[in-house]
Amino acid sequence: QAILAETGAIAAPLRSTPRVCVTRRPRRPASPSVSTMGGIMEYNGGAIVAMAGENCVAIAADTRHGVRQLMTVGCNRQKIFQLTDQTFVGLAGLATDVQTMSQLLEFRTKLYSLREERKMQPHIVGNMLSSMLYEKRFGPWFTEPVVAGLDKENKPFLCGFDFIGCLSKA
Repeated sequence: QAILAETGAIAAPLRSTPRVCVTRRPRRPASPSVSTMGGIMEYNGGAIVAMAGENCVAIAADTRHGVRQLMTVGCNRQKIFQLTDQTFVGLAGLATDVQTMSQLLEFRTKLYSLREERKMQPHIVGNMLSSMLYEKRFGPWFTEPVVAGLDKENKPFLCGFDFIGCLSKA
């Protein structure tokens, strides 16, 4: 295939059957304010990384707290929260939603341990978090959680979520 640099069109080689030529042009924003505003997830931002090994998990996050990419407010923002002895949750996104969700997760984890008289396993934390996010699907929390932990047999458990609670296991 030949790519035409000036127009951005992709031209296919000549064949007996006709082919469609697709032209791709960059989209331009309707107004200058739309291009500079960005999405709500870019407002405070953050990055969470979790990985699993043999009978172990690791979770890491940046500690920057900023407003978009223009201003850094602080460098000691907590984004990883320990729910049980072997379960951690990383929350990246809008700072107010991260605070609210971390407090609600801590409350529900303590309530579970009082009612059930046992510690919450990582897969139960994942299911609970998924239902919490789905409850707010029409006015979602702007955070994308990551759960990392070890179950009873010390097997690693990793999962991530989108805004409405779709659980993706690793």
